[in-house]
Amino acid sequence: MLLAVDVGNTQTVLGVFDGEELVCHWRITTNKSDTSDELHIKLHNLYALEPRVEKLSNLVLASVVPTLTAVWCDLAEKLKIPALVVKPSMDTGLPIRYDNPFEIGADRIADAVAAIHLYGAPVLVVDLGTATNIEVIDKDGVFVGGIIAPGFITSAEALFSAADRLTRVDLETPKHAIGTNTRDAVQSGLVLGEVARIDGLVRYVFDELGYTAPVVATGGLADRVVPISAMITHENANLTIEGLRLLFERNAGQSEQRNAGERV
Repeated sequence: MLLAVDVGNTQTVLGVFDGEELVCHWRITTNKSDTSDELHIKLHNLYALEPRVEKLSNLVLASVVPTLTAVWCDLAEKLKIPALVVKPSMDTGLPIRYDNPFEIGADRIADAVAAIHLYGAPVLVVDLGTATNIEVIDKDGVFVGGIIAPGFITSAEALFSAADRLTRVDLETPKHAIGTNTRDAVQSGLVLGEVARIDGLVRYVFDELGYTAPVVATGGLADRVVPISAMITHENANLTIEGLRLLFERNAGQSEQRNAGERV
């Protein structure tokens, strides 16, 4: 079985694949101080609840936290399984038209690969995490660039830390755009404002491309955006780990180790 891990700044998504089937998946908080032993304990506890998980044979990893990239590779070594770290220099099968392809995060590459596989080209991906990323794949299947903006939580933290009189509120969709109290007004600004920004940016992208495309939302907060967005057409919470699976299949021979797997 293949363990796919997407390490983000705020959350880490894990999925276990048996061939093409996603057997189980989890979303946990990213702790940048975790050791490989601590990650091992977390995995053990998660797997204890999933009797369908058998021996792990490989690990494929996308990470935007360099220290945790090394930690996950250390864990793979302890588990005696090969580790494949996704990076722009690997064989992605994705033509990239970017000034410096090495600036592109592994999660962005995985999103693009999975989106083309599932929805064809052209396609846009809106990944809602610590940052809100919009990836643009044109009608020829080329990654032509994207947009990076502050995410929901990042915007909220900046607002609450800078405005002493504003108290923290949950990121829930308000019933009205015009808030009649501070709580509703803040929720309107954060949630409806984020959706308006995404929809507006997508329209800008379509204007530049000269045509429209499917727009796929993924990430931990996608479910807050999709129901009220005018431009997002699909939601796929597992898009990134599906892309990691596809990249693993394309590059399996480049894994760092070639030992037999064992159950966590």
